Amino acid sequence: MKENNRLRVCYHGQPVGTLALTAGGMAAFEYDGQWLREGFPISPFSLPLKKQVFVPRKDYFQGLFGVFADSLPDAWGNLLLNRLLRRNGINPAAVTVLDRLAIVGSAGMGALTYEPEHRLGRDTGGIDLDELAGQCRRMISSEYEGDLDALYRLGGTSGGARPKIMTEIDGDDWIIKFPAPWDPKNVGRMEYDYVRCAEACGIVVPRIRLFPSEICEGYFGSRRFDRLRGGVPDRAEAVRRFHMLTVAALLELDFEQPNLDYHDLMKLTAILTGGCREDMENLFRRMCFNVFAHNRDDHSKNFSFIYHEEADEWHLSPAYDLTYSMTYYGEHTTTVDGEGAAPGPAQLLAVGLKAGLSRKRCRDIMDEVRERVSEYLGGYLSGQENS
Repeated sequence: MKENNRLRVCYHGQPVGTLALTAGGMAAFEYDGQWLREGFPISPFSLPLKKQVFVPRKDYFQGLFGVFADSLPDAWGNLLLNRLLRRNGINPAAVTVLDRLAIVGSAGMGALTYEPEHRLGRDTGGIDLDELAGQCRRMISSEYEGDLDALYRLGGTSGGARPKIMTEIDGDDWIIKFPAPWDPKNVGRMEYDYVRCAEACGIVVPRIRLFPSEICEGYFGSRRFDRLRGGVPDRAEAVRRFHMLTVAALLELDFEQPNLDYHDLMKLTAILTGGCREDMENLFRRMCFNVFAHNRDDHSKNFSFIYHEEADEWHLSPAYDLTYSMTYYGEHTTTVDGEGAAPGPAQLLAVGLKAGLSRKRCRDIMDEVRERVSEYLGGYLSGQENS
């Protein structure tokens, strides 16, 4: 594999800029001249539209700015990629971060792509969800490789810790999750019910499906909100890609560490969306849902914003990764008015009031979310408390 010391960053085929490794192993970035005249800042706080060579100051994104780190796979995708590299006689430790972006190429989340692209793996045939789920479980638990080409093609650029695939079904692009060895057998059904509850709470969520299985109650799937087939004018067959950023990328935060409060998220939403009332209330609903439904894995990579090019506006993305969850320290990763262990109505209200929502509106939303959670998820929550 040829080492890439430079990469072109593109957006819908248009050059955005160039990444280059410094002597210290950091990935410097410089905007393309035409993009400076006609484009937008791909990371509003870290990479403003300036004729300048930008060099990251933090190293927990492997020497990248957060916007580019968002394109890289997380735990599951890295497991697949590293095994595929070894099978091809390549030491994963010798592969630079720009090499990894070149392997991602055009397959990453969001709209940014990387050239020249380096393809790994072979094209494979159709998919059997139960078979893939079994292979994923065995791969996490051992050095088993199974149909590594198929698994990498379908999930090698995915984020998150749980095994998953990204595939086209019935004309739409879907992310389908499989249980990890530590998950309950029917975790897919649980996440499906959680997202249905969130939607009933007035939270904007992607379209979801429970894909059938012969060995469990189904596999949770969500339609990708960073893709729209037929979304490019005059090109009905094309896939339109939307630029998106996680909060971790926007603020250059290590998402594996608790470093946010919902006050911060509210302030960020107000700044980035121009105080959009719909986005502010939607984030408040998500905070209430995470507290009442016991979703404590609410880290900075589980909140994202999407750039709407036509309006030149950023807006909160649909909610994702909503399910019953714990953290190893037992608290919310994002605190609520400073409280992580047992936030309640007082802390929720404090966040809403400081963000500019009225006391009555906050209380109405809290009551609505709490009622819907009890109605939809009471069985799950009581079962977890009694286990």
